[in-house]
Amino acid sequence: MIKSFGALYQGQIDMEGVGDDGTPANDRRYSNDRLTGVFGTATEVAQTADELGYDTLWMAEHHFQHEGYECISNIILLATHLAGITKRLRFGCGFNVLPAWHPLRLAEDFATADVLTGGRVIFGIGRGYHTREVETFGAPMLDSDANRALFEEQFEIIMKAFESKAFAHRGKNYTIPPIVPYRGYDLEEITLVPRPINRPVEVWQPLVSGSPRGIDFMVRNGISGVISASAETFVDRWIHAYRDAAAGYGRDLQLGQNIALGYRFYIAETTEKAMSEARKYFEEHAKFAAPLGMLRYSDQQMNAIGSAEGQSLDDRPGIEEGVKTRVWLCGPPEDFVAYLKEVQSRYPGLEHVILTAAMGMDRAVIKEQLHAFAQDVMPHFGGGGS
Repeated sequence: MIKSFGALYQGQIDMEGVGDDGTPANDRRYSNDRLTGVFGTATEVAQTADELGYDTLWMAEHHFQHEGYECISNIILLATHLAGITKRLRFGCGFNVLPAWHPLRLAEDFATADVLTGGRVIFGIGRGYHTREVETFGAPMLDSDANRALFEEQFEIIMKAFESKAFAHRGKNYTIPPIVPYRGYDLEEITLVPRPINRPVEVWQPLVSGSPRGIDFMVRNGISGVISASAETFVDRWIHAYRDAAAGYGRDLQLGQNIALGYRFYIAETTEKAMSEARKYFEEHAKFAAPLGMLRYSDQQMNAIGSAEGQSLDDRPGIEEGVKTRVWLCGPPEDFVAYLKEVQSRYPGLEHVILTAAMGMDRAVIKEQLHAFAQDVMPHFGGGGS
């Protein structure tokens, strides 16, 4: 049963020329003053979500995006600040890109945030999908197998650091601690200082391609999954695969348990008006995401995920297809209520729904849409709202 609603703010600045008729994605370049506007938006969105009864504000970590799309380079630092100016809202790392970090620095930063915020920051991990950021930090992205191997080893180290009073690690990429003399003895193990107070640490990871290996890794390590911006057929397939994989490890989960479903959305008086007003945001997202291979509407697009060529904008569906496949929810509040009631009956273990502020939405529109959803949809699910 759906119990909580979250909002996802990916870190876009307020931008002009949104949509197919506007500025091409690669031609966008903003001043530092404009790019730092992301923090003002994050502040207003967090305070709005807190006041309206949302459970979590999820934010995305990315780097070097002078185009203005995903401009939060350190979620944990920002979340710690936002926790100090809100009352109860939690903050989800959606997601920390492990290959962009040394695993112990990330573990230390999260542990510090856990202590300072009283456990209001949720740990989230991802492999990354921007070559520009991951390869710039000296980690592999073009070599998918090397990227996954590094990611999995980093995760192992982080969890050892969280859960162990002292530990050592000897792997392909890391020797922790180094075998060196220290204050009169030979160093053999190391302790994370501080460690998180709230343990075991809750961990979330995006389900992007739904590969059996990826799902097995998540289930085996007790990682919950976020399925977002994906056609309904893939959502159903992956939810069943996650439940079945858990059964293989002796865990009896209901369909949808340990999963959060994310939707891009737009509320208006009619479906037609909602689609008309959201169209430019749909188009801007495609301009951003297709060259990166991150559209998930069809089998053809799924097969292109992770490819160097990306996905062609010529083959991109329109918002009509986005609504049909339920990647987008567009319409009046009563349609949202009816559909989400259907979803929770289909997946009785589902507790979490995340509403995504699409690329191109400015802060005023984001806040307006969060208000509409909280007022007219959330109360039907016991999720708060005003």
